Amino acid sequence: MGSGKADSPVIEGKMYHIMVGPGEVSSYVLLPGDPARADKIAKTWDESWLIARHREYTTYSGKYKGNFISVTSTGIGAPSTAIAVEELLRVGAHTFIRVGTTGAIQPYIETGDLIITSASVRLEGTSKQYVIPEYPASASPEVVMALIEAAESLGVRYWVGITASTDSFYLGQSRPGFKNYFPSFARNILDDMRMANVLNFEMESSTILTLSNIYGARGGAVCAAIAQRQSNEFSPGKGIEDAIAVANEAVRILHEWDEIKRREGKKFFFPSLLR
Repeated sequence: MGSGKADSPVIEGKMYHIMVGPGEVSSYVLLPGDPARADKIAKTWDESWLIARHREYTTYSGKYKGNFISVTSTGIGAPSTAIAVEELLRVGAHTFIRVGTTGAIQPYIETGDLIITSASVRLEGTSKQYVIPEYPASASPEVVMALIEAAESLGVRYWVGITASTDSFYLGQSRPGFKNYFPSFARNILDDMRMANVLNFEMESSTILTLSNIYGARGGAVCAAIAQRQSNEFSPGKGIEDAIAVANEAVRILHEWDEIKRREGKKFFFPSLLR
């Protein structure tokens, strides 16, 4: 397999964990958690080809409406997500959109609705390895706008707001643990976040957004609400196809806007550029 450096592990030109090399992925990468969802996303494109399957990381590249696009699964949670973002940045990616599932905590959000993340509460530990807790996990305004434009064009129900990312699916999201282990701090987190106008719980967005900001990349997230914590409804799979469609279309829109910026000599996108 060859040898490399311990502080920047590469095997025969491929990043150690995701097994992807420079030039193999688009600058625009979708990030589902589930490797099977990476397969599903790739099948929605006009063409796709498998780059790598290694550990929890499945990567495809392809074309969507003529635009180069890629997908890499991150696995569950912040640590593996950070590895995916770190290694994708090293092979040329600069725009990341999480395509996931989530639990809605506001009563007006229905299962099957989409939630577009504007920022995330950093209740996980991985991003704290990078920067102080007060540093905001904010989404790229361009990615948020592209996701909104995509959702509007596709006519799907969506909400925009703050997400909370946790390290625990059970206690960290106010679900009882084994044998009903449920300390008071775990019981209270759901109501505390709901009162603070947080829309949903999931496990990866805050890491994607924090790392994207630190490294000067763009990050965002669109998730399908498959759980409604107020009504205790659980609908696995509901809304996921809509989330995939919105993410694909957002990448097409970002390609278009980035080309307009290049043509007009602008660093940032703003609506009047479309006139």
